[in-house]
Amino acid sequence: MPTDHMPLAASPLPPEPEPVAPAAGADPALGGISDRAATRQAREQTVGQRPGTLTVREGSLVPRLFLISYSETFFEEKEYPDYDALRAYFQAHPELRHWIDVRGYNNLPLMERLMRDFDLHPLQMEDVLGDYQRAKVELFDDNRLFMVSRMTDFTSLLEIDDDQLSLFTGPNYVISFQDDYDDCLETVRLRLRSGFSQIKRKPALYLAYALTDVVLDHYYPTMAAIGDYIESLEERIFKNGSDRRILNRILHVKKDIVRFRRLVYPEREKIAEILRMPEEVIPEEMKIYFKDCYDHAIQAMDLAESYRESISSLMDLYLSDQSNRMNEVMKVLTIISSIFIPLSFVVGLYGMNFQREAPDGSINYLNMPELYQPWGYPILLGILALIVTGQMYYFYRKGWLSSR
Repeated sequence: MPTDHMPLAASPLPPEPEPVAPAAGADPALGGISDRAATRQAREQTVGQRPGTLTVREGSLVPRLFLISYSETFFEEKEYPDYDALRAYFQAHPELRHWIDVRGYNNLPLMERLMRDFDLHPLQMEDVLGDYQRAKVELFDDNRLFMVSRMTDFTSLLEIDDDQLSLFTGPNYVISFQDDYDDCLETVRLRLRSGFSQIKRKPALYLAYALTDVVLDHYYPTMAAIGDYIESLEERIFKNGSDRRILNRILHVKKDIVRFRRLVYPEREKIAEILRMPEEVIPEEMKIYFKDCYDHAIQAMDLAESYRESISSLMDLYLSDQSNRMNEVMKVLTIISSIFIPLSFVVGLYGMNFQREAPDGSINYLNMPELYQPWGYPILLGILALIVTGQMYYFYRKGWLSSR
């Protein structure tokens, strides 16, 4: 292994610190904090600090170190509890290509040693530990690359969970950083474990491409899960459109789709920038693979736009259904009111109590003579029933009694 960027002299690694207790807003089951709390803490930590100051986000996991060493005819995978043992093996086998996989950030001395040993820029390590960077690529000394991607998953809590994946490339190594023990990169590990993987026959840069490609490919299951959930919401609207929880879930998924689009768009720009790099950085044979990544990013963007339109249509459908249901209620109330208006008029008319017989014994012939008819009350009830029947027949002919 060339030692241009890896000095042999290094200070001993301090004792591993105790895990930091989750902060307010943390989810103990997940071992971390919410995205909103993480973003807020990251912003608060960077205010007024010197550029390149390394700080570990509260609630981060204790680092686990994995090393995969491989060649066309060799493969070895091991988790190292001690960084010195990993470093010694790495230096002793310069003929191999290596993937150093660091999962967890909660050991600042270890992060500082990695930065010194591999000659990583403090600003880039600051971006790694910040864990809220958008997808990007940076070129630094000796045509090495620093790349950031966002790994996504649609969780059972009906929201998009995204984690930062940071990659550093070197002549014969790739270093990956992530603040979680679980990821979507197991497919690449399985390919390396197989005996006929193309990754083993390609330079280390191809491994960085493979990791980026897997992250992009994992966008599709995330969007497929969102699409299935949108369809289920559409069915629920037709079955029970008055449920206000549906509206809350529509708004929640809409925010997830907008968030997903904000994740995919920088990924597309990152790959486009890689394709514009000179050949001494990205050989032409590698650009073919990154062009495939670019196509995947474009397709993911198209899916995000499609689902954003779908969720907007779903919102319109919900509001339309609510309006139709309200119109049905108003129609029923209007029909009932229309029926009782003439009835109220008739009974109100006969409640005016204009007496037919005056106090002096004279007869007022114009004052409701039918009040003294023996069949006056049944006749009035019959007239009221006839009015109601006529109204119902009229409403029926107009189609107002139909549910359609």
